[in-house]
Amino acid sequence: MNIPLSSYPRIVIIGGGFGGVTLAKKLSKKEVQVVLLDKNNYHTFQPLLYQVSTGGLEPDSIAYPLRKVLIGYDNFYFRLAEVDNVDPLKKKINTNIGELSYDYLVVATGSETNFFGNEEIEKNAMSMKSIPQSLNLRSLILENFEQALLTDDYHERDALMNFVIVGGGPTGVELSGALAEIKKGILPKDYPDLDTRRAQINIVQGGDCLLPGFSVQASKKAEEFLEELGVQVWKGVRVTGYNGKTVTTKTDLVFETATVVWAAGVRAVGIKGLDAEDLLAGGNRINVNEFNQVKGHPDIFAIGDIACMVTEDNPSGHPMVAQPAIQQGRLLAENLERLLARKSMKPFEYIDKGSMATIGRNKAVCDIKGYRFQGVFAWFVWMFVHLFFLIGFRNKMVVFINWVYNYIRFDREARLIIRPFKRDYSQFKD
Repeated sequence: MNIPLSSYPRIVIIGGGFGGVTLAKKLSKKEVQVVLLDKNNYHTFQPLLYQVSTGGLEPDSIAYPLRKVLIGYDNFYFRLAEVDNVDPLKKKINTNIGELSYDYLVVATGSETNFFGNEEIEKNAMSMKSIPQSLNLRSLILENFEQALLTDDYHERDALMNFVIVGGGPTGVELSGALAEIKKGILPKDYPDLDTRRAQINIVQGGDCLLPGFSVQASKKAEEFLEELGVQVWKGVRVTGYNGKTVTTKTDLVFETATVVWAAGVRAVGIKGLDAEDLLAGGNRINVNEFNQVKGHPDIFAIGDIACMVTEDNPSGHPMVAQPAIQQGRLLAENLERLLARKSMKPFEYIDKGSMATIGRNKAVCDIKGYRFQGVFAWFVWMFVHLFFLIGFRNKMVVFINWVYNYIRFDREARLIIRPFKRDYSQFKD
């Protein structure tokens, strides 16, 4: 990999997400050599991927070059690579660009969509965990409306304008609200010769409430907001299959649709060599102790979504969201420094800063440190928090300007089919 030899200990970080970037920044001025590996050369601000999918933002607004994150720091190296496996005995990792030894290894590979073994749904439904996936979804949404203009068959047209979002968590709720606003404010102007009133947005939740993990007030208010926007909310319904045309469920409920977005769960992105049965917990996560050390491997750490740290308050591990990854990255930088100085490490204690979700224009729900509020004020808080955590001044300004413009004009400028998402529409003629 052309990484120079150094008298400093080499810390290899796999993954440039929230945890990996936070850790790298904290280590950048320490007496260590840091090597960051990722299959992309950019960091993605995943909470705003749904806005890329719905044309509210361009992808470069929520992406930031990983090399630029730590530009100018000594002893920092980035390599564009995909890790094939880890050899803990030899303290080496093998990648598609070669092998690399390490003194300490940090796994921060994040998560991917979990289809729970349903291959049919995985093949035909859309995911929204990366920028390419979000661009595919944006193209498909727009292409479906273009196709709806070309058919005289009402059944086919309805299927093309029918959207089913599976999963009632923050991703599903935010995407449903965004699609509902597009239907209300944009589609009638873009497609005056199409009866866009027939477009349907359905959110299907297997549990008995939306936003599980939020307060009861937030869950109920989010459902009210969605229904006000015209979204059809289906609770207690489990989706069992989707063949590209028909969504089947465990009930008699059936959807005919050209677009299914799967937002019903995530699983950790594992690595060969650290996938032994005794190392893994549910969701393909790696069991770690209170210092984020992998069991039986004191020189290997895991942080963020892939780390399962069981505590009394979190018996299934911490939530697979940004805050645990950021906090673990910060503490691990300190603990690695303490470890090198032969000092005892500090145990991780998660500080829950709350949960929030936006449902659309002037509509959001927030549960923050015992305070629960909904509506316009929650919407402004949601915007401020997301702007604060975006990486890069330019990205903050571009996103802010886009939001102001969209709010004033009730518009979404990025309605562009840059990379067409090809699919076979012939089955909808049946």
